[in-house]
Amino acid sequence: MKKILIPIIIIAVIGFIAYNKAVGVYNTFVQTEETINGQWAEVETQYQRRADLIPNLVNTVKGYADFEQETLTNVIEARSKATSINLQADDLSPENIAKFQDAQDQLSGSLSRLLVAVERYPDLKANQNFLELQAQLEGTENRIAVARRNFNQSVQSYNSNLRTFPNNIFAGWYGFERKGYFEASAGAENAPTVEF
Repeated sequence: MKKILIPIIIIAVIGFIAYNKAVGVYNTFVQTEETINGQWAEVETQYQRRADLIPNLVNTVKGYADFEQETLTNVIEARSKATSINLQADDLSPENIAKFQDAQDQLSGSLSRLLVAVERYPDLKANQNFLELQAQLEGTENRIAVARRNFNQSVQSYNSNLRTFPNNIFAGWYGFERKGYFEASAGAENAPTVEF
């Protein structure tokens, strides 16, 4: 009887340990995935804040009749494209993050061209509404950078946990997949040329 009892106890202990590990890994993935979802919501909030500021900025600039209409049109179109891409937290694949980032980069580029064009209009640069909107936009860009960094840190923690052994086995069973990062924009490694 004792000879049969020892293997049963060993199998029960191993089973108990495996069960606890499986449950622990699952719960850890759920918790880190929820952290990523929260960080993603913060990224979207900051991009939405920027999108909400743009119409006010464009309307303030539009008040100057001789301002370049093409520049304003590009900003409006880029904003429309950027806000039309809705990426859900449960679909943060590297490809989808890249599409979202590309649309946001186009909007950033249009805004940069708008702000460069404003330099030629001293009256507009002195307009208090414009200055306040410009300051809010700069602050929002900083908030976006922080939100993206926090999101990437959460994704790094999740992806690292997902790829380590034996978590990678459990992750496959539970259907957890790798999440995408925000990456530097194309050409970001090149310093801008400044001419005087």
